[in-house]
Amino acid sequence: SRSRNVDFSTDFFTLFQFSAKNDIVPTMLTQDHEFVIKGFNGQTTAFRKEVLKPNVLVMAETKSAGEARYIHGEFGSGQWTFYGGHDPERSRGGGRGNQVTDLNLHPNSPGYRLILNNILFPAARKKKQKT
Repeated sequence: SRSRNVDFSTDFFTLFQFSAKNDIVPTMLTQDHEFVIKGFNGQTTAFRKEVLKPNVLVMAETKSAGEARYIHGEFGSGQWTFYGGHDPERSRGGGRGNQVTDLNLHPNSPGYRLILNNILFPAARKKKQKT
């Protein structure tokens, strides 16, 4: 376990842009109206890039901290995606307990949009590339 040395006021991560022509899945997973997103905490807030396997696709990062915040890969005949953090709109500090975020207060949350993308992406099918 390693503690993060990222200050709350400067905790942002950047989404990478992908081409739907080359790979529809990461394109769909990173579709958002913002490309720089305010960071948020959770039990797993970020992933250390230096320990990720080479076949893991990093879709968002906090470059200054060497962290991946949104990763994707394949295993067997399935796919997986992990998004660091817990609730994009929950205030910092004391994030445990019975606090419930009122989603109506955050209709344009870029963090919630990424979560929604994960729900919708199984509809996408990866096309075989012509070689």
